[in-house]
Amino acid sequence: MKVALASDKAGFDLKEHIKMFLIDGGYDVLDLTEEPADDFVDSSVKLAKTVLSKEADRGVMFDEYGVGSAMASNKVHGMVTANVSEENTAHMTTQHNGAKAIAIGAGIVGPKLAENIVKSYLGVNYAGGRHQIRLDMLEKMY
Repeated sequence: MKVALASDKAGFDLKEHIKMFLIDGGYDVLDLTEEPADDFVDSSVKLAKTVLSKEADRGVMFDEYGVGSAMASNKVHGMVTANVSEENTAHMTTQHNGAKAIAIGAGIVGPKLAENIVKSYLGVNYAGGRHQIRLDMLEKMY
């Protein structure tokens, strides 16, 4: 699985930690911000477009609180990003909401918890079925 990563300045150190964690775990990592982006809007939109174009299977974005990146990336038509700060939400948003990316706030989540969040996110697939109705409803909102 290819995982795209992106961050602004506030999330850069945590992104670097997770990058090594993923590489050590055998994932193919696409680092979109080898230098931190000036703003989370830039990094998160870049990641959203990368995932939607199928250059990566999933994405993880980082900023200070996570919510800014999630909001910005969700403005890209077709993107589903959840701001997560614990493992169960990372798992469920993928399984039930088909999250194509997650956003993690480096000011809220430490390295070990971030590892567990990313494991939970990447360790499950979208269930589809009855959950697709919601995704279809979201797509019609644009």
